[in-house]
Amino acid sequence: MEHPGVIVIGGGLAGLTAAIHLSKKGVPVQVFEKEVYPKHKVCGEYISREILPYLESLEIDLLELNPPFINELFYSTRKGNSIKANLLLGGLGISRYNLDNFLWEKAKESGAEVVCDAVVQVKLGNDNKFEIATASGKKYKSPIVLGAFGKRSILDKKLERNFIKEKSSWLAVKSHYHHPGFPEHQVALHNFKGGYCGLSKTETGAVNVCYLVSYSSFKKYKDPKLFKEKVLMQNKHLRKFFNEAEELFEKELSIAQISFSQKKAVEEHILMMGDSAGLIHPLCGNGMAMAVHSAKIASEVILAQEKNRFSRKNMEEEYEIGWKKTFRRRLQTGRMLQNILLNPSLAEVSQSLVKTIPSLLPKIISQTHGRPVI
Repeated sequence: MEHPGVIVIGGGLAGLTAAIHLSKKGVPVQVFEKEVYPKHKVCGEYISREILPYLESLEIDLLELNPPFINELFYSTRKGNSIKANLLLGGLGISRYNLDNFLWEKAKESGAEVVCDAVVQVKLGNDNKFEIATASGKKYKSPIVLGAFGKRSILDKKLERNFIKEKSSWLAVKSHYHHPGFPEHQVALHNFKGGYCGLSKTETGAVNVCYLVSYSSFKKYKDPKLFKEKVLMQNKHLRKFFNEAEELFEKELSIAQISFSQKKAVEEHILMMGDSAGLIHPLCGNGMAMAVHSAKIASEVILAQEKNRFSRKNMEEEYEIGWKKTFRRRLQTGRMLQNILLNPSLAEVSQSLVKTIPSLLPKIISQTHGRPVI
């Protein structure tokens, strides 16, 4: 089946936002998503307000979901030493369960076709069109493909991407908890041996708890509940939370082999968006906003190519330039911050410094975020 417009592989934040943007400009779009909506995903579920003006330009109002407005960071070291800081832009607490489903409905309203089928093969043919095969055995062709298939996918292996060849030592675990006393306006970030844990309220009233841990630390216990008891709760703030909270999920969600290695924004002529293009360290709280912003960059490059008849080469170069200009600094700062916070001595020293100079922390945080996107 030949498709005249754009095929998007992956129906998460980046994929659905691009589908909405392009559809509203009259570009035919097909989105392929392997899961069925709605579905919980491993995610910090905090989205920076920087992308609200852009979403509003697409007639997407996240306030319809009644999310809590988060404007304060509470941070603690492994020893439990803590500090609070105001978040200059702040963010919204929204579950991926509801947000992805909300954007899926908006994409359909905009005219995009969303197909619940997994793409298992994609390559550029001799006719300068992509050939796509799905798990159900169907085949499609399209002149442009956007890759939004997340942190790690079978397609990364099929495309022989460099990062997928390296063994990654990071694991993420997420669950929701009932804790009426948790402050709606606050996102908490607590260190523990081998990782850190983020907590924030969502629009449902549940507290999203998501932690990143090195496999070397986790493998001694292998079970998330045992790891929580033996490691996470060594931090007094996490211990207090878990003792007071009630877990809502029957079983925690997890994702292994998370890679923070550099990725290419364009791979085999596919414009990569969101986590497929580069994963920022979760402590920065900017991954969801970056996914949305990358969709804007990709959509605008495609629209410019259609208007000005750019070659594929020009389109790819423009996207790479735009992506690097927007996100490179954030990713570099994120790597530096994670190295500091996971080193117990450096974490304590930096915490003492920030406590002495309170204005320092908001400035550091701003280096991992962007200005409002219009």
